[in-house]
Amino acid sequence: MGDPDPTFRYDLGFMGDGGVPDLGSADQGVEQGSDQGAPTFPARYPEDRTLSPITPHVANHLREVVARGTSSDDVFIKVGASATYSSQFLHCFAGSNVDLDGRVSLQPTLDHFRGGDIEGATPFNRDSYATEVGRGAAWAIAGDPSPLTQEVTVANPRYAVAMYGTNDIEQTNVFAYANSVLDLTDQLLDEGIVPLWSSIMPRDDNPTSDLLVPVFNMAVRAVAQARQVPFIDLHRELLPLPEHGLGPDNLHPAAFSGGACQLTSAGLQFGYNVRNLLTLQSLDRARRVVEGGAPPDPADVPLVGDGSPGAPFVIPELPFSHVASTLFSTNDSIDTYTGCMAAQNESGPELFYRLDLAAPATVRVLVFDRGTVDVDVHLLTGTTGASCVARNHQDLTLALAAGTHYLALDTFVDAGGEHAGEYIVAVFETP
Repeated sequence: MGDPDPTFRYDLGFMGDGGVPDLGSADQGVEQGSDQGAPTFPARYPEDRTLSPITPHVANHLREVVARGTSSDDVFIKVGASATYSSQFLHCFAGSNVDLDGRVSLQPTLDHFRGGDIEGATPFNRDSYATEVGRGAAWAIAGDPSPLTQEVTVANPRYAVAMYGTNDIEQTNVFAYANSVLDLTDQLLDEGIVPLWSSIMPRDDNPTSDLLVPVFNMAVRAVAQARQVPFIDLHRELLPLPEHGLGPDNLHPAAFSGGACQLTSAGLQFGYNVRNLLTLQSLDRARRVVEGGAPPDPADVPLVGDGSPGAPFVIPELPFSHVASTLFSTNDSIDTYTGCMAAQNESGPELFYRLDLAAPATVRVLVFDRGTVDVDVHLLTGTTGASCVARNHQDLTLALAAGTHYLALDTFVDAGGEHAGEYIVAVFETP
């Protein structure tokens, strides 16, 4: 069927060469090597893609990450809870019951990782120290040594296939979850390991929990974009499937009776089969680029604006996420937000964003910061404290009219001084 436009939802149906396009071929996109040396800009991770873009900026970043370590190029590790611990996830790629359904471009990557060795197992059928039923993201990096450290020490991996959130919904809040995902990501990157993050499945077992799934998925997408590492939107691909591709418990993915690595039209009606395909594709794209192939996606463009009151960052679309630091901002124009009758001392540096809505929308804004950093969010009608409409430390949900709105991400100050630093802001429509 050729390669359809990757900005549309991947057709896991089954025409021609097997449906999902091979977006990692070295002969796609720009000419090999042309991403080296030219100015690049961080890629945005839109919701209308299943695999996040690998632009020249992302490609250069992934190569830089790998250059930090001395990892085995044919080894990845698994990091996650029950849906990652399960023998239905990837294990079958180590055996013979595999049908790529015409996706011949994936065969070299399949063979490559079949050749990897972790204590006598391949990365596909390895039982990882960093997977355990019922766990959340904080578990993987807790303890001395942590489960993640144990697995990294033994495996010396180049990649980490990671998914948390299903249990975190009950165990914590989205801010603690995002901090754990960010800490886990940074630990891997520091060790020269590329994480490949995934969104989580629908929670058809619990309607209340299911309402939180988009929020937690927005958080992990925002972290992946902030660190410019691959992101797999599994949730997006499961939604159209019968029973959302889930098993009888309405919680875990189901597997095709003929095998979870049967990537045929029949097999790809089941959650594990879909996740196995998407994971292999994401590994394929990352491996090709890290080894020097041309990025499969065109370069992104910078955000309009510089975050100042006169030139706020322009939010081009929703959902939107952005990583920045007030520590390096030269803006210090608002000390208090009198329009919100707020007494908080916000005399530290701030950054501004502009949101233009063509129609009314209910918008949620989440701010993720860590440690002693304390960056608060304010909704404004302009760029002065008197124009403040609403504020919070990390979470605002507002019904907004069509028109122009502003956000100020401002640094809180107390007796200990300015709490400036890095933050990730996520803005998205919500019911």
